[in-house]
Amino acid sequence: MARWLWVLRQLSRKLWVRATLIAILSVVAALLAAVIRPIIPAYLPSRIGANSVGNILDIIASSMLAVTTFSLNVMTSAYGAASSGVTPRATKLLMEDSTTQNVLSTFIGSFLFSIVGLVMLQTGAYGEQGRVVLFIVTIGVIGLIVVSLLHWIDHLTRLGRVGETTMAVEDAARQALTARLKDPYLGGRKLHDPEADIPAGAVKLSSDIIGYVQHIDMGALSALAEEIKAEIYLTVNPGAFAYPYTVLAWIKPETPGTDIPTEALRKAFSLDSVRTFDQDPRFGVVVLSEIASRALSPAVNDPGTAIDVVSRITRLMALWAQGSETRKEEDIKHPRLHVPALKSLDMLEDGFMPIARYGASMVEVQVKLQKGLYALSQLGDAEFRPAVRRYARLCLSHAEAALSQEADLLRVRDAFEGRDLYLSEYNPE
Repeated sequence: MARWLWVLRQLSRKLWVRATLIAILSVVAALLAAVIRPIIPAYLPSRIGANSVGNILDIIASSMLAVTTFSLNVMTSAYGAASSGVTPRATKLLMEDSTTQNVLSTFIGSFLFSIVGLVMLQTGAYGEQGRVVLFIVTIGVIGLIVVSLLHWIDHLTRLGRVGETTMAVEDAARQALTARLKDPYLGGRKLHDPEADIPAGAVKLSSDIIGYVQHIDMGALSALAEEIKAEIYLTVNPGAFAYPYTVLAWIKPETPGTDIPTEALRKAFSLDSVRTFDQDPRFGVVVLSEIASRALSPAVNDPGTAIDVVSRITRLMALWAQGSETRKEEDIKHPRLHVPALKSLDMLEDGFMPIARYGASMVEVQVKLQKGLYALSQLGDAEFRPAVRRYARLCLSHAEAALSQEADLLRVRDAFEGRDLYLSEYNPE
């Protein structure tokens, strides 16, 4: 994805952008009635009661202002609940929730429509025929308000709740994983071994700021590589933390001494203070793990949420494992770019290790972890399966260090071996 398109997508998720667009449409709709009034028959105003439109607009203006203020208070409370009860990293998804943005934008747009309509009525700009058009548009706005209110009432029952927020994080992570599986090397070639594959004499491209890599404009890098006839070897993926002198890529021109446009190349890497979900599949897994870690804290003590999160991470890792079995370098859009693969070891550590550490003394959490990891060990390629068993053994070691009851340890060991817990017999002697 080009950088300008990525920036445009980020802007489209802002509440003020959507609210501004709908507000502009509302003002245009109110002004349109004055423009098309000449084509309205003169007898219509008396037949449909268009003279009452002023009272209707007055009701809409007063009610929409109150509803918008109330909705903003509810939205702010939901953000606070998500930050304290789930994880602050999940708040970004709530702020980008399309339902919330559409409803609030509709309320604001309806308020502005009614204000502009009232002003135009008071100035006499509409005339009798213009009132007919304004009346028809107002009826449409009322219908839109009713639909939005019903949708908003349904949405409020779930907004900011732990389960709903966790589901939103899982969906964001699944979208990022699916996109990465379709384009495992972002359209470039696979960089198998950074130490061995990068040729001698390559020139390093370093970061000049501190932050997380949010997006890499592969199209811009490819165009620059073609321009200077060079191979570019990326050393970072989206989500990597960079600081001054961190190597972002190595450039190897075909002709020694070729001038390298360092600043133009550096602009293809978008860095900021926080990670995003779009090009960073690991971030969604990290946020899910944070939700489980908070649920396992003594202040919350909610192992049920942690068990639910383990199930969600297992689903995501199963998606990653099944995709890794068929991953190929078929669709190479940028042949001069070489990109390192995402490592299954890192994905598993992001998802399972914090839960294993904080839930070490909870047998139900440890059993769920082992059952999920055993299921994953049956999937994936030759890299994925050994990584899963490695982390299953690490989780088992956490449990063995924290659990004091032999019966609990037996249950965890049974899950580690994939045995049916209900058929296993415990004999303390």
